[in-house]
Amino acid sequence: MSNAAHATILLIRHAATDAIGRWLPGRSLGLGLNQCGRAQAERLRRRLSPLNLAAIYSSPLERAIETAEPIARDRGLRVEPLMELIEVDFGAWTGARFEDLAQDPQWTRFNRQRSMAAVPGGERAADVQARIARAIDETAARHPNQTVVFVTHADIIRLAILHVAGAPLDFIHRFEIAPASITALDLYEDGTVLQFVNERV
Repeated sequence: MSNAAHATILLIRHAATDAIGRWLPGRSLGLGLNQCGRAQAERLRRRLSPLNLAAIYSSPLERAIETAEPIARDRGLRVEPLMELIEVDFGAWTGARFEDLAQDPQWTRFNRQRSMAAVPGGERAADVQARIARAIDETAARHPNQTVVFVTHADIIRLAILHVAGAPLDFIHRFEIAPASITALDLYEDGTVLQFVNERV
């Protein structure tokens, strides 16, 4: 592995919302951070304040934008929405309560066999992984020897980790990705290094 990093990407899960642990928002609009999430976003801002960030990219959903804005504001940057960072399209499951989903055999199979199970009317895991992998590669090419932030969603980060590790999609739940946590990738000309996962603020 060469010594000079081609780019560093910090993958950040959006901060807490009222949906976490209760229902599956998917790409629903109008879901912002709750009080806990706003406090997490402020701690995240302070945690990242020593870093020289070249750009801040975000899922276009409100909860991600609201997490990214304090980080950008400190630096006079603007948050750049990036569609590749948007949440998984959960199709017919969007808006469902987790207690109801737990009764659905298709949901159970989806969580046990992510490589094979389909989302009714939604995205396949392989397609989601392909778009985050593309975003990582294209962003690294735009920002040689710079550090950038991606504010996105838990499954997007998990799929990025699996891509870098060369691990099966069915291992997706082997990684905890907490709200407002940071996962770091260093991208070199000859490969990518996963520096750390799920650093909490």
